[in-house]
Amino acid sequence: MGIDVPALQLISWASSKSHGLGVAATIGRQSVNVPANVLRKLVNLPADYQYPQYCEELLIGALGAERVDSFDYSDFEGCTYIADMNQPLSPPCQYDTIIDSGTLEHIYNVPQALRNLSSLCAVGGQILHCLPAVNFCGHGFWQFSPELFFSLYSAKNGYSETQVFVTDLEDETAWYEVLPPSSGYRATVWSDTPLYVLCRTVRQGDFSHENVQQSDYVFAWNLRPGEKLPDGVSVTPSKLRAALKRTRFVRLVSAMRFLYLGMAVGLGLKRGSLAGRNPSLIRRKISELNKSQGQRTDTSS
Repeated sequence: MGIDVPALQLISWASSKSHGLGVAATIGRQSVNVPANVLRKLVNLPADYQYPQYCEELLIGALGAERVDSFDYSDFEGCTYIADMNQPLSPPCQYDTIIDSGTLEHIYNVPQALRNLSSLCAVGGQILHCLPAVNFCGHGFWQFSPELFFSLYSAKNGYSETQVFVTDLEDETAWYEVLPPSSGYRATVWSDTPLYVLCRTVRQGDFSHENVQQSDYVFAWNLRPGEKLPDGVSVTPSKLRAALKRTRFVRLVSAMRFLYLGMAVGLGLKRGSLAGRNPSLIRRKISELNKSQGQRTDTSS
């Protein structure tokens, strides 16, 4: 668990959107995993700044948090509160910003942990996630799909301003905004490299996690009699059987992709853009995102 470059970029951007972090809480005590020379490029720091082991001083001194508490299963890193996120939590107080930077994937009871995060968040406060999305098998229990955040953090469940991005860990200059799934189409993301999923949402009032369903199935369930699914939507058994018949072709294409990637690495060729291969993604330069929010930091390096 820790604040790395994508997490710091997310927190910095979210701070500008909400006019500061206010009183913040981290899920797990977060170490700072950004090299000192990179950290100085990302946030404004005084010349005599001492590189911190944990994030509290950084979030207060560089990003304007008023206070930072931490919740962890054990006090082995000196957290503020000991709490098992697998179990219902009685919040000691509520916070303006909740930061989940690489913690949720290590918690078995994810639905309960998500409820706990929302119960810790004040009305009008923001929840931030920076979690493994693709190619992290073995890192924790889970890897997360953008669909989870769109379906959970919806207006009907008591949230607003939900935005979801994926970020390629080999490119720190851009995020890829995920278009919300709609009309039965999934927000599918393919990648040859490890990706994080980033999310920011705002709690609007009372919240509910009782009816969270995958959007393409909801679309199919609500079709009128005789109405057909759009081309490319495959949630029905007949569509799935048809997809299975294409398995041999898919395997052949996958093998060719891996061969191409091996040649590309050997020849020093550039990989294709994530947005180019994923219609659900729009590439956003982090420097432009920050500029649009009047951000004080420079995260374009």
